[in-house]
Amino acid sequence: MTVTRPIEGPAPGTESLSGLLAAHVAGLRAEALPPEAIHGFRRAFVDYLASALPGAAMPVTQALLRWAVAQGARPVATPIGCTAGLSAPEAAFVNGAAAHSLDFDDGQTRGSVHPGGSIFSAALAAAERDRADMAGFIAAVVAGYEVTLRIASAMHPASASQGWHNTPVAGVFGATAVAARIAGLDAATTAHGFGIAASFSGGIRQYLHDGAEVKRLHPGKAARDGIVCAGLAAEGITGAVECLEGKHGLFRAMVDNRVDIDQITEGLGSRHLVTTAYFKPYPCCRHFHAAIDAALALRQEEGLQSSDVVQAEIGLYTVGVRGHDHATARNLLEAQMSAPCAMAAALIHGRLGAADFDPACFVGPEPQRLLAATRVHVDDACEAAYPGRRSGVVVLHLRDGRRLERRVLDPRGEGDNPLSDDELSAKFLDNAGPVLGKDRAERVLGLIWGADAGGDFSALRSLLTPA
Repeated sequence: MTVTRPIEGPAPGTESLSGLLAAHVAGLRAEALPPEAIHGFRRAFVDYLASALPGAAMPVTQALLRWAVAQGARPVATPIGCTAGLSAPEAAFVNGAAAHSLDFDDGQTRGSVHPGGSIFSAALAAAERDRADMAGFIAAVVAGYEVTLRIASAMHPASASQGWHNTPVAGVFGATAVAARIAGLDAATTAHGFGIAASFSGGIRQYLHDGAEVKRLHPGKAARDGIVCAGLAAEGITGAVECLEGKHGLFRAMVDNRVDIDQITEGLGSRHLVTTAYFKPYPCCRHFHAAIDAALALRQEEGLQSSDVVQAEIGLYTVGVRGHDHATARNLLEAQMSAPCAMAAALIHGRLGAADFDPACFVGPEPQRLLAATRVHVDDACEAAYPGRRSGVVVLHLRDGRRLERRVLDPRGEGDNPLSDDELSAKFLDNAGPVLGKDRAERVLGLIWGADAGGDFSALRSLLTPA
């Protein structure tokens, strides 16, 4: 991709927040990244593939793939876990849906956003189309995480309270950064890509109220649109300069300027936010993972069965309660978005995997009893800690009269309670191994854990198809 006509304008990095971000993206080089940023990239890539490879077979992903194939575009990129060639934007769209279809993908608490589904999905498609090397791929991913997480963190929690889903809202900017960096666009052109992305930004959270499958499409939408926005800027189309902070910019339009600008500017260039992503041990909404951890710990320590529990109380923060306190599981997404469903499944099974959120698992008398006996409320301590920490508290009332309480500050996978590299590898092998085959999955893992600026991207990419 090349710029076909020059774009005039002020020096990026001096006139707007988008210009500041664009200058950072255009100047980022994998060779100059510190070891912790490279390792953060590796961890995020392992987790992304652990979610996206099995997600490629999910019904929503397959439906989107059929639609994309029917468009008949020139095949220049292949969605991972698939064999059909698509245009780069369409491949990114399918990748993103696959990554989010099991609700097992990464996130970041401060921005309440899922970055990997947008960033890696766009990066894989754009890198294949543009024949990027590993250095360019790494730089693009790190840049994409930076932009997505900074914009989401600046807007949250006001954006979520307003009904916006931060993943497509901020993810389109990160995906634009990815495509611009892989294409080698300069800072001015990248800034115009962001200006275009502001008009593509969007995605609402109404899916919380009926389990609508459109949520699965949100990361892919952002990935697709980011590639489009960077491409349009490369062709010379201009975007609004003050697209974020302007009088009619994104921040005013979406959250009435209830933003923390420091989240965008503080530490830019010295702190790489790819290292702040969390990784899920359970395939459901992150807001109540701390409560799941607490319930599973109490169940194991006390040798409990679900029949021992007569009532369960879940304390969260406001954003975690709203839209997640329903006790219904009419479809998979509705079950995955429900704190009572997660509590019931955890108490019954002593674990939480994808199969445990099958709606059929909640129709029997015991799950129905537990769903009716579970209450979700706003806990003052959890509210005070959020959005810095995604904590939770559980109280179990037992048939023998005992009252058990457990508070968890950081759920497994983040903060003071991270998943180890070995745990991420195990998640990958459990989820992606059946798709790739054991030998190929282990080869992929080895290449990712050894990835650096001098690595062979094409060798790795060639392995991401079904065995």
